[in-house]
Amino acid sequence: MLLVEDDELMRRSFTVALERYGYEMKAAADGLAGLELFRDEDFDLLILDVMLPGLDGIGLCRRVRETSLVPVLMMSARGDGLDVVAGLEAGADDYVVKPVDTSVLVARIRSLLRRAAYAPITRAGHAPDDGSAPAEEKVLKFGDLAIDTAGLEVSVCGRPVALTPTELKLLLEFAAHPGVVLERHTLLRNVWDYGWDGDSRVVDLCVQRLRRKLGRDRIETVRGFGYKLRR
Repeated sequence: MLLVEDDELMRRSFTVALERYGYEMKAAADGLAGLELFRDEDFDLLILDVMLPGLDGIGLCRRVRETSLVPVLMMSARGDGLDVVAGLEAGADDYVVKPVDTSVLVARIRSLLRRAAYAPITRAGHAPDDGSAPAEEKVLKFGDLAIDTAGLEVSVCGRPVALTPTELKLLLEFAAHPGVVLERHTLLRNVWDYGWDGDSRVVDLCVQRLRRKLGRDRIETVRGFGYKLRR
């Protein structure tokens, strides 16, 4: 796991705390050093502070998303909603607000890792071949959108679409209830594993990313309620 945090005390504190939970950690003090580490090694998850010297966390997240679908957790200063929105728009999967309790941070990490395990990916964004026998094929089709629920692959007009684990899990949640309005708090619980009322911006911005990749009219907004996948 890679942590990019410029505050030395926080960087050491997070590293030690997460190592106690059994995570193997690498850390960088600025965005450019973090980008170099990311390019040199494979990581299961990235934790990026927003305010970083050299290359900020939002810019770093964008650079990561050019080549990888690895889960990204952003850390934002308390009350800075613009940072949260910018980080999620850049492709982050979730965020925590500093100061953050270690137990909350670990809960967010575990949730992201569960999603990545559900939809395993490589740096190229494809499910790795583990040599096992292929699962029974089940393809859901919604117009020119096809979702292979066994191979965890998505295509539009026959062209593959690369989705992050969070985007894929959100799409599968919609596909399991086509035409049904899903409220934001339901999506927060089922996709992000929030056991409490979380920030609905993560849902809204992830839906926006799906629309950019799949087509803007694919997921319909039902004002005052939530979203639904068009049949």
